[in-house]
Amino acid sequence: MGPSVLVVDHVAASPILVHVPHASRSVPAWARGTMTADAAQISRELDAMTDAHTDLIALAANDACSASASLFINQLSRLVVDPERFPDDREEMLQVGMGAVYTRGHEGAGLRSETDTNNQGELLTTVFEPYTQRFTKLVDQILERHQRAVIIDLHSFPKMALPYELHGSDPRPEICLGTDQFHTSPALLLAAEGAFHEHQTQINTPFSGSFVPLAHYQRDDRVQSIMIEVRRDQYLAQDLAPEPVGIRRVSQALADLIAAVEGADGGAAA
Repeated sequence: MGPSVLVVDHVAASPILVHVPHASRSVPAWARGTMTADAAQISRELDAMTDAHTDLIALAANDACSASASLFINQLSRLVVDPERFPDDREEMLQVGMGAVYTRGHEGAGLRSETDTNNQGELLTTVFEPYTQRFTKLVDQILERHQRAVIIDLHSFPKMALPYELHGSDPRPEICLGTDQFHTSPALLLAAEGAFHEHQTQINTPFSGSFVPLAHYQRDDRVQSIMIEVRRDQYLAQDLAPEPVGIRRVSQALADLIAAVEGADGGAAA
């Protein structure tokens, strides 16, 4: 057991860190052993919940711009643990069984025992905590080098709302820009709107917020963060395969955002 992460380290050159937490479909045998769901249900959950090929978007964006960001790409499925959830009662998704350790799937069917707190606690200790500690350490290294850190939190979402969504009736634009009142400056939001100007964008719908390590959350405004949620029909075919034109379009917009933030002085897009 333990986290599995691909890190592309450009800390020396850039204050930007692109986080890709939900791109993987990997559920190792030890993780399947923590679940009550059968293989067919797990496969359906992976189809519904994986932000498929968002890792390709991040890698292509870095290739497309000279100001390469650091990348932090989760190599385990969010069905193992979800590193972006609060690990405690602050997490609103607990009400649908989707805290840091999912006990229910996207349609409400059981995924793990809700009463096996030992199982859930072990996953938090062996996977969630080391993952977040490694991410926090990278952010600290960026702060030490650049006196600012800008997290771009990359996700995707389906065109039609899934049953688990708490705000499924909200608008579903081509690009959702998730912001945090403390950690997203007006300049950073403006840079994101400019970079994705060829897409229809809206703010905090159907998802809101953006990932910040708990060590910095609501404490250090040198850590800025914005979430980019790409509607899946913008870059995926119906069989969830990557659509090359869409991938290029989205990755170029992300590259433009990276370049805009990199080119700004410490107070502009940070």
